[in-house]
Amino acid sequence: MPKEFVDEYQPLLIKGIKDTRQPTLPNKSLFLAVCAACIGGTFQYGYNVSVINAPTMYVHDFINQTWSERFQSDISDHVLTLLWSTIVSMFTVGGLIGVTIGGTMSMMLGRKGALLANNIFAILAALFMGLSYPTGYFELLIVGRLLCGINAGIGLCVQPLYLGEIAPTSLRGAMGTGTSIFITGGILTGQVIGLKELLGREELWHLLLATTCVPAIMQLLILPWFPESPRYLLIDKGDDARCKKALKQLHGGAGCSREWEEIETERNNFVGFRAKKPWELFTDRTIRWQLLTILLLNAAQQLNGINAIYFYADYLFKQAGIPAEKIPYVTIGTGACECVTALTCGLLIDRLGRKMLIAGGYTLMSVCCVLITLTLTFQEANPIIPYLSMTCVFAFILSFGLGPGGVTNILTAELFTQSTRPAAYIISGSLNWFSFFFISLAFPFIVIGLQQYCFLVFLVICALVATYICLAVPETKNKTFLEIENAFQSNNNKKANGIDGTGAMLLSTSI
Repeated sequence: MPKEFVDEYQPLLIKGIKDTRQPTLPNKSLFLAVCAACIGGTFQYGYNVSVINAPTMYVHDFINQTWSERFQSDISDHVLTLLWSTIVSMFTVGGLIGVTIGGTMSMMLGRKGALLANNIFAILAALFMGLSYPTGYFELLIVGRLLCGINAGIGLCVQPLYLGEIAPTSLRGAMGTGTSIFITGGILTGQVIGLKELLGREELWHLLLATTCVPAIMQLLILPWFPESPRYLLIDKGDDARCKKALKQLHGGAGCSREWEEIETERNNFVGFRAKKPWELFTDRTIRWQLLTILLLNAAQQLNGINAIYFYADYLFKQAGIPAEKIPYVTIGTGACECVTALTCGLLIDRLGRKMLIAGGYTLMSVCCVLITLTLTFQEANPIIPYLSMTCVFAFILSFGLGPGGVTNILTAELFTQSTRPAAYIISGSLNWFSFFFISLAFPFIVIGLQQYCFLVFLVICALVATYICLAVPETKNKTFLEIENAFQSNNNKKANGIDGTGAMLLSTSI
């Protein structure tokens, strides 16, 4: 260990001061680095999910008009629906492509380099979608949405990886919630900019879709001023000097010695290890419980009913007597609700812990599923029932934001070490996008078949996930990546040998 770090850290060891790793305020540079990474990362995902809703009718009219001019006949409803569905679903297809290449990009270009390179897709997408209306080619919308999806897929893979590696152990949870905070911020921003008072007018819809270039340009201007992930620099590249410089910039002179020690300990434990490929994780028995956990959590994040809530939201708002032209403004309230809960999750996660928040969130969502089923079933029984349904909608969104929405991505970063983390993000991200695609296709048929009783399916999913978390997932708050690995290894030994935790654990090499 370098002498200057030893000199700084040794007095603490001599005095026997215990490292409690209590959450503190982040260094200003660290906070700004998180914002710079998120604005062109998961913000883009949230923004492009919501911004496509506002110009739906205008895009339909544009396709109809273009078709008539080309073929001198009106487009059939079937073909129009097919083209619109293709435009919307291309985002999901792009997301699947993006997440599969995101891990490789993060290894080849670094975490920061991959985020910067990813902005090329967003700028090209904005160019294609912005030119679609002036040129009369609706096919450009399909290409643009595909590129938006690739951008979002890479961002969802690489950005949480970067945040998890630059944050100190005591703030890793709070910094990691930047992912969910900026997703919800992107959703809310898309809802606001899509209002008719701004860019949601017929003559401006193509410019509305082209605004996806703005966050990309902002990141290209801001992120280069901040360092690459210190863990990537030291463990993957072996660059001690740049790692020390990055730690000093992100954590300040007083806070970087402990982080250096933790990173070097992890490097020493994995000397000779290479970064694993995604398929190699499935054959590695030492991480099977970590892998099972992130697979379950990422699938449940899309299949827990949050999409059903938004599907029923407009219906419930109409039932409550809200005029149709005012519903977009009420919908903004749901976006603001998600933002508030994401911020609240960031404040609580390093105090209450990951396990309590995510298990509690799924438990509350289970209760909400029961209440929503009851209120939808007896919607006509009493004038107050629609208002109770609205209350349940907001309660469900609050529960999702406090637990699954904010914690899932953090756990994906925390449950793996440097050699397996990129591959884990490829696997978890691919499953997340596939689940998103599946629920988008299957949900309309589920609603037709089960109607309001579809929430009983989501009740089962939420209850099972909450039970699994309580029984099988250890708390990761204030633990290093190696300590978390040891906790899972200990659980594996208990299950395999039937002992009380005295099985072999991964050794932490002292410095």
